[in-house]
Amino acid sequence: MNISVFDLFKIGIGPSSSHTIGPMRAARIALEQTDHLEEIVRVKTILYGSLALTGKGHGTDKAIMLGLSGERQDEVNTKDIPLILSRIEKDGGIYILGKKFISFNSSNDIEFNVHESLAFHPNALKIEIYFRNAPALSKIFYSIGGGFILQDGETSDRSARNRPTPPYPFISANELLTICSTKSISIAELIRENELSWLDEANLHRGLDCLWDAMHACIHRGLETPGILPGGLEVKRRAPEMHQQLLNSKSALPHQIFDWISLFAIAVNEENAAGGQVVTAPTNGAAGIIPAVIKYYIDYCEGANQAGIRTFLLTASAIGSLFKRNASISGAEVGCQGEVGAACAMAAAGLTAALGGSNEQIENAAEIGIEHHLGMTCDPVGGLVQIPCIERNAMGSIKAVNAASLALKGNGKHAISLDQAIETVKTTGADMQNKYKETSLGGLAILGIAKNRIEC
Repeated sequence: MNISVFDLFKIGIGPSSSHTIGPMRAARIALEQTDHLEEIVRVKTILYGSLALTGKGHGTDKAIMLGLSGERQDEVNTKDIPLILSRIEKDGGIYILGKKFISFNSSNDIEFNVHESLAFHPNALKIEIYFRNAPALSKIFYSIGGGFILQDGETSDRSARNRPTPPYPFISANELLTICSTKSISIAELIRENELSWLDEANLHRGLDCLWDAMHACIHRGLETPGILPGGLEVKRRAPEMHQQLLNSKSALPHQIFDWISLFAIAVNEENAAGGQVVTAPTNGAAGIIPAVIKYYIDYCEGANQAGIRTFLLTASAIGSLFKRNASISGAEVGCQGEVGAACAMAAAGLTAALGGSNEQIENAAEIGIEHHLGMTCDPVGGLVQIPCIERNAMGSIKAVNAASLALKGNGKHAISLDQAIETVKTTGADMQNKYKETSLGGLAILGIAKNRIEC
């Protein structure tokens, strides 16, 4: 798979890339590839595995309705979503792809099959399309993390398909470092050359800047928006109050910089939990880490500039592609080590690059970042991307900065390679019981704190 920086970083809506963005894309694509739209009389979706077990908390049913309506995750106005969904409920039907009205009732037409999981991936959905005068069609999709989807029988996400082979393909960190050494280029320069085989320089820079603009805007919305997060846990948004406390603080304790980094991550993930616009980085559940670390770079690192942000994102995408290729970025497949852990490694590598670190130091930083997330479970309380997900992003952000700092103080030599650490993510995920992989059947999710109200 020829993975682009714009595959790993996608503008979308919360709360989950695998449970919201992926199913939304699948529902729309299933209809777009179907002939005779005017003959369709019913569309039914069946969710399996993790999509069924935590789909309600992640808004999977809502995402499917948006996708069937023809909405795109990177274009839909989040303020319009409640109106779109209420209209479907009020009308008792849906305009598929915005064109043809059919009867639709979410209770009957979206089934949460919590007792069955399909073999290929735990995030699976079947879309059944019924016609007036023709046999029904059945399409199976897998939401494999980060908004990537595969249709049954496919081997790569359609967004990455049919791209020409880039000048510097690589499948491991060791190969990446070898190519960079041979060509005397940085990791960011290598990724830049690969991207330029698919688009021109102006669009590359515009796209990278657009990603950071969306991340930055998300931070500020999170800082300014008070209230209670949806879903029933009654979790209060903390970012606005925490922001004011930091602005009003008269102390200058050295560790306060960690408070700011945590604040930036919390702001993003509260926006994500509320269904706002975020950038998958590489997933929605881990969307706060890279924005928080870039914000730290801009606000606190001498010499920070736009070129440094682009270097950060290009480098981070190289690391993210290694997780995607050689392990997983799906919490339902390998636990949160593949989400927050991967994001921490990506952020650590990006910051190291932006601060002028060598390729070897970048690889070391990424390895440190993931090493200390190995075995992390995905255990969202109530199936909501709130507890412990929001705070995990804050902690992952601080670990990323620490990992970069440690790597920059060394020469890049270390005992465990990034490739070995990523392989450990894969094997640990395979060994991990399913109840710890985004099913809300184990870990913190069953401690009884998801009752009526969570006080924070």
